Amino acid sequence: MTEFVYGSVEAPAEYRKSKSKPAYIEHLGKQRQYWRDIILGVNDGLVSTFLLVSGVSGGGFPVNYILLTSISGAMAGAVSMFAGEYIATKSQHQVLAGEIKLEKIHIHHYHRNEVKELQNLFSLIGIPEDEKIGLDIRDTLVDFYASDEDALLKIMIALEFGVLEEERRVPILAGLVSGFLFLLGSAPSVIPFALVCDQNTGLIAATLCTGTALLLVGIVKSCATREFWVWPAIENLAITGLGGFIAYTIGVGFESMVKSHS
Repeated sequence: MTEFVYGSVEAPAEYRKSKSKPAYIEHLGKQRQYWRDIILGVNDGLVSTFLLVSGVSGGGFPVNYILLTSISGAMAGAVSMFAGEYIATKSQHQVLAGEIKLEKIHIHHYHRNEVKELQNLFSLIGIPEDEKIGLDIRDTLVDFYASDEDALLKIMIALEFGVLEEERRVPILAGLVSGFLFLLGSAPSVIPFALVCDQNTGLIAATLCTGTALLLVGIVKSCATREFWVWPAIENLAITGLGGFIAYTIGVGFESMVKSHS
């Protein structure tokens, strides 16, 4: 798990060791809030569809059955991802709207309490409590926000709820991104069974294609995280490989059980 440490602007170790100034790189900006949908959608499509075809292949079903199952699974997963992200994001906005409505009531009727709460939140943005300059800044900010209810509402939304207007995700866009990328992630497990006649060949091809796609996802993810892509990709491959093995084993066990009862 990545540990986030606030209160320091010291550069990462790899940049401190370098004598030259690193090239200036722009932040992700408004795309940042959709990276969750991008990675979740494509990765879920890759992993879940591969596990599905692994299990059905292990069960000894013919190629056309596996193809139908994988297509059905890909479509069902894409619709489910779209609906899940759309409803979840919309619900999140509705919850936030309710909180903002309540915050407006608090500011209007309990103004002094909200101003006092704001003073406690100043520590989150690095304004010290025990230094003269920090106290002067606090007094100036308190005077400003106490005199402007709209400004007080905006800073309370940012500090208390951790939300900025430009960071809010659009529900329909979040759903479409997740659903489409799930479908795209399913392709490496679906296409091989449309091109071969043997289930084992199809599974081998699906394994190679899915593994390659997972490595590409690791590389793309590293562009956003600024981390070395190899370890996240290996972690993803290991999880998918273990899941595929378990699914295939379950399929083989199911086939053996059916044969023993026939």
